[in-house]
Amino acid sequence: MDLRVKKTMSSIINAFLQLRAKKQLERITVKELADLAEINKATFYLHYKDIYDLSEQLENDIFERAFNNIRHPNSVLSEPRVFIREFVETFIANQSLIDIIFGDGRRNILADKFETELKRFIFEQNPQYKDSPKMNIVLTYVIKGGYYAYAENIRYGADKVIEVVEEMAQGVVERLE
Repeated sequence: MDLRVKKTMSSIINAFLQLRAKKQLERITVKELADLAEINKATFYLHYKDIYDLSEQLENDIFERAFNNIRHPNSVLSEPRVFIREFVETFIANQSLIDIIFGDGRRNILADKFETELKRFIFEQNPQYKDSPKMNIVLTYVIKGGYYAYAENIRYGADKVIEVVEEMAQGVVERLE
């Protein structure tokens, strides 16, 4: 990628993050973003269709980075405690970006992405589970339950939340057997 394009993209992203940290997505305009990034609107539109396109691309980038931090995604079934620890640690490692990009009631987007991708991964490895209502329910419970339990209770400290969520996930998965 050309150095000028890299600088422009970096400027756009940094301006967006600054605005997004202060404003709801729906209230950010291309004009104010372009002014803050010190580019013209036409330059913005060379790279993105609109603010929502930029936001979605950043959401996908953050999700991919977070998902790739989970070293053992298949451990959700065999070692749920290991899975939960890695799952929550990926949120901790990316917390500031997650808070900015997925703030204002958009946390469900990240939870949905994790559920979809983890199920896809697990069902590729274990196709016999794909049409199992019980397995789908358990995976949703562990993935989204773990995510929301962490996000809603972090005030008690990450270690305490992880400990309780690990215990709950272990119990749910054990009931599958």
